Amino acid sequence: MAKDIRISSPLNGKLVPLNSINDPVFASGAMGRGVAVQNPKGQVFSPFDGEITVFFPTGHAIGLKSNDGIELLIHVGMDTVKMNGEGFTPKAEAGDKIKRGQLLLEFSPEAIKKAGYETTTPVVVTNHADYGDITVELDGQSITAKAAADDDAGSAPVEKDADDSQYDGLPDEERVAKLIMKYVGGPDNVRTAEHCATRLRLIVNDKSKIQEKKVENIEGVKGQFFAAQQYQIICGTGFVDKVTEEFIKLKPSLAGGGGKEAAYAEMSLMQKISRTLGDVFVPIIPVLVATGLFMGARGAILSLGSEWDPNFLLMTQVLTDTAFAFLPALVCWSTMNKFGGTAVIGIVLGLMLVFPGLPNAYVVGGAAGEIAEKGLTWVEASALPEYAGKTPIPLDLGFVTIPLVGYQGSVLPALVLGIFAAKFQQWLKTFIPDMIDLIVTPFLTLTVSMALGFLVVGPIMHGLEQVVFGAVQNFLTIPIIGGLIIGGLQQVIVIFGVHHVFSALEIYLLSTQGSDPFNAIITCATIAQGGAALAVSLKTQDPRKRALYISSTVPAFLGITEPAIFGINLRLMKPFIFGCCGGAVGGAISSFLGLAGTGMGITVLPGMLLYMNGQIVQYIIVNLIAFAVGFALTYTMFHHDE
Repeated sequence: MAKDIRISSPLNGKLVPLNSINDPVFASGAMGRGVAVQNPKGQVFSPFDGEITVFFPTGHAIGLKSNDGIELLIHVGMDTVKMNGEGFTPKAEAGDKIKRGQLLLEFSPEAIKKAGYETTTPVVVTNHADYGDITVELDGQSITAKAAADDDAGSAPVEKDADDSQYDGLPDEERVAKLIMKYVGGPDNVRTAEHCATRLRLIVNDKSKIQEKKVENIEGVKGQFFAAQQYQIICGTGFVDKVTEEFIKLKPSLAGGGGKEAAYAEMSLMQKISRTLGDVFVPIIPVLVATGLFMGARGAILSLGSEWDPNFLLMTQVLTDTAFAFLPALVCWSTMNKFGGTAVIGIVLGLMLVFPGLPNAYVVGGAAGEIAEKGLTWVEASALPEYAGKTPIPLDLGFVTIPLVGYQGSVLPALVLGIFAAKFQQWLKTFIPDMIDLIVTPFLTLTVSMALGFLVVGPIMHGLEQVVFGAVQNFLTIPIIGGLIIGGLQQVIVIFGVHHVFSALEIYLLSTQGSDPFNAIITCATIAQGGAALAVSLKTQDPRKRALYISSTVPAFLGITEPAIFGINLRLMKPFIFGCCGGAVGGAISSFLGLAGTGMGITVLPGMLLYMNGQIVQYIIVNLIAFAVGFALTYTMFHHDE
């Protein structure tokens, strides 16, 4: 019987189960058992006496080994290898002997968030098979990662090709590297090779040449999957460095890396657009989530008959309305960051779009119907005193009259203007002397961008935004049909990696009508996939597979479906289709009931907080229906031997 162990958390924060995080490899337990630390405080301490076995060059991941043999991996944040060490300050190095409580690393959670990545940090015991229950403790918190019932049963024998025996006498890293190269189609099929703390990441020319089962059966490989256009092979901390080194020896031209650029080059146009929009809007979403949560809580309290002082109510409106009132500033700032411009210029440009001296877009929109009913043009109405401040300001350029109006709540004008400003600033820097760059470049960037924004980009993109987003908004309101189609197809869109295009739509819906019906529909699509995955888990007879499937299912109930989709449903196909059916049914009912969240970015169980304004019962009902359909169809119509 393997012994149970208890260790202290190496980071301060909130302990959460490992299977709840947004990373299919760590969440599935492929790297080991342990916990994750949410909202870490920016320092990593040694939890025991021992040594540092691996300290990744970018500082984001550390491998430790205690004096009594516990091997621990600490991976700060998600995908933070892409930050190339920015924001990380190592306080020790590989090979150092360490004492319990010793500071090993300082990092900036703000820098990680600013770069668009999560700070949640997995802490896993990589040699977990040597132990029973693994408990991690932190200031009265504790989470136990239970040992699977068959942890001591040993692993299944590895199947080998007849000629694989030629590699048996080689060192493990060389043997694994040569077998991987063989089964991914040989050197001619590999475009780039790089690695993070745990995975060898490859870009290949022809995916059909990869023999995935044989790669997975290589002794020393812990799993494999495709993500972000990369073929990722899980080797484990420390070992992956050695495997990558040997792999590159088989094709020296791979030493240049370039995996991120190659992955982007491999994307379709829609995937590139989605990736770009994701990079722009993801940094904004946490603010909108917080705003939506408070809006829902306020609605719930007021719906219970509570009466608030008008001044106190005004204070709450400052909290809930500010982000949307200055939304163009947030979008312009994030866009400038993404495209390499100066962030503060983006903020100022965005604020110009909502300058208080301009007519408010919401006020102008509210008066538009009345003006139209009277048969007046906006130029005629602007001359009437009763419509002062309710119509655009006519700017006569001699050959054309441009309507000047604020762009409160608009997304596309700020997005396009931010892209232009970033590129224009970069172009100016190619020839403006460094001596006057600090003064001339911001002046020209702001002046030209502002003129272009109000005279060209603003009117055109605002009109396009109203047409496109308005059409989608109207489609969402079609009783049953809109929710049926979106609920059924949303997870298909997730598979192709283009779901970030809807972030702009959700922000537009929240800013124009104060609620997000799209959120209510996609939560049905999410929980239905969880229901289908749970049905597969319960029907699986193999205890080891069942434990892995359940760990991949749990994140779906927290709004993260990738582990369930890529680890279970899509591989078996029918469960994925049945999950889509559940999403369609739930989405149709959600549309019929008129469900709409007060925010965005969270779904399923955490999403309940967005429906505390009188719709929580309906929200729970549609989630249960979507889950039940996905679960029932899979449990009754799917046979695991398929």
